[in-house]
Parts: sequence; structure tokens; C-alpha cells
Amino acid sequence: MASQRFRPPHAFGLGGVAIGNEFQFATDEQAEATLAAAWDAGVRYFDVSPWYGLGLAERRFGRFLARKPRDAFVISSKVGKLLHASRDHQAKTYFPFSPSPNTPRFDYTADGVRRSIEDSLQRMGLDRLDMVFVHDLSPDNPYLPEDWNALWPVAETGAFPALTRLRDEGVIDGWGMGVNCPEPILRCLEVADSDVHLLASQYSLIDHATAIERVFPKAREKGVSFVVGSALNAGFLGGEPRYNYGEDNTLIPDDKRERLSKLRQIAGHHGVDLVAAALQFSAAPDVVSSLIVGAARPELILADHAALRAKIPAAFWDALRAEGIVHPDAAVPG
Repeated sequence: MASQRFRPPHAFGLGGVAIGNEFQFATDEQAEATLAAAWDAGVRYFDVSPWYGLGLAERRFGRFLARKPRDAFVISSKVGKLLHASRDHQAKTYFPFSPSPNTPRFDYTADGVRRSIEDSLQRMGLDRLDMVFVHDLSPDNPYLPEDWNALWPVAETGAFPALTRLRDEGVIDGWGMGVNCPEPILRCLEVADSDVHLLASQYSLIDHATAIERVFPKAREKGVSFVVGSALNAGFLGGEPRYNYGEDNTLIPDDKRERLSKLRQIAGHHGVDLVAAALQFSAAPDVVSSLIVGAARPELILADHAALRAKIPAAFWDALRAEGIVHPDAAVPG
């Protein structure tokens, strides 16, 4: 067992989903400008994945970060998918806005983990990763070749011990799951020696009860922490016409629309910027070590970075509790 769990040393980071052209086309120039703006603002944690644009995000992040002192920043990427370039690739099936020539293949074996890390380092032009997340081994993933329960033993006997060995050998600093559902994280906490997990789409002003009631208590028991992603639910809390990820994310449930409307009403009454409130809320729990946001335009990452310093009156959080929007046991800023 790890004597001391690794926690990211930076409380705020830039995620690679948008720079990987998940939602719309972004040019190399836009990506470079966004990364430069983040760096100039003091951002030193970056999170990518082979999945984001099927290699596009890693190439773009690497092109920028390879010119920076390696000890000046922390970077995490994912394992579980290997990319294969071919003339008849299927990239547009997964990422219509990416120019990638790759088709992904799921692989949660020990060999697959090592190959994935090597491929990521080559795409980025870096010599090491600080954190590695086992990506999308989760019941919400429609692209898995088998049910996630059938693939779990492969990861439990392959990916998990391989990552633990890499950490113990000093190749990486920490590892965990990177998923959009609580079940894989809870299961991993029971069977493996993980450090930090990427909790995506699970801790926001819109949706946080399960994390508070089930995931956070187990994390405290095991001594692990979380990187929180998608605190804005893929931009929903910031006004984007989508909720989280997937092909049907523009079909937004009525209860989510109603909660957003109520949040806007209360924020307006208290003169609070809702994006600032959402980001600060997701960063507040004691088990959260870092918050990452996705952006592919400089003004967006700068706005999010500044939002973490906005003053929010205690009366706003009291009003959210009174309306039942914030869980009684949720930590709030201040």
C-alpha cells in the first residue's frame, strides 16, 4: 500500500476535452493561444487523454508543454484505449470535428497500459506523466466492446497492478479511475491501491448528492482524493445547450432545466456569477485536490481562472440550502 497518497500540487488545471475538438472545431492556433493564456495566468496542471480528439489533444498540449521546463508543471493522461492509424480509420464516428487518422481499441491489460503511456509520451514529446487515470471503464460508456462488468477483471488483474508498480518504481506519481459514474471508483477503492481519481460530471451544483453520500465517505476512509472535472456539466451551468457528454447530451432533462432556472434566479437575486459559484462549489470539499475546466478559447480559461477568486456572499449558499439545491452536508466556499 502507498505510504502517502499522491495529491496534485495545483488546485486548478486545464482539461483537454475542448482542445480535442469534442464539441466544435478549434484550430491549432486557438489551442496554442488557450494554452498560452492558461500558462501566463499561472495554470500548471494539465489533463489530457488519447481519447480527446483521438490523439489531437495530446499533440496540441505536447506541442506547447514540451517547450516548458518539465518540473514546472503537472500533467495527467489516461489509459484504456490504444489508437491505431489507418487509411480506413473510424475517427469521425467518435469525433466529427477532429482531423485524427485514428481508430480506438479498448485495452485494460498490463501491456495495454504500458503501451498507452508510451504512445501518449511520444505524441506529447514528454518524458513522463505525473498521473494516470483508467479511462471510461464505466456503465455509461456505449463504446465498450463488452459490458463493463465483463471487462473489469481484465483491469483488476492487468491495469491496476501495472499502474501500482509504475508508481512504486517512480515512473508515475499516482493513479486512479477517470469516469463519469460512481460505481467504478467505489469498486476500485475496494480492490486496488489507488491515489487520486478523476470525478467527472459527478460533483456540480446540479448533481452532487451521490458523491457526498457514497463516494466521499469511502474516499476519506481510503485516504484518496479527487480531481473534479466538468463542474459546469460540460458548459450547461455556463449557458451551453448541452448537459454532460454523449451523443444525446443536447436532449436536456426537464429537471435539469428547472434546477438551472432556479439557480439563475437565486444567483441573480444575490448578484452572484453562476459560473463562479459552480466552480467554487466543486472545489470546496476536503477530498477535492484539484479542479479542471475545459476550454478552447483564451477568454474562457481566463474567465474560469478569475471566477475562482470572485466574492460570493454566505447568504447565497444559505438560500441554495433552503431551496434544497445544495445538499445539507455539502461543503461550501468560505
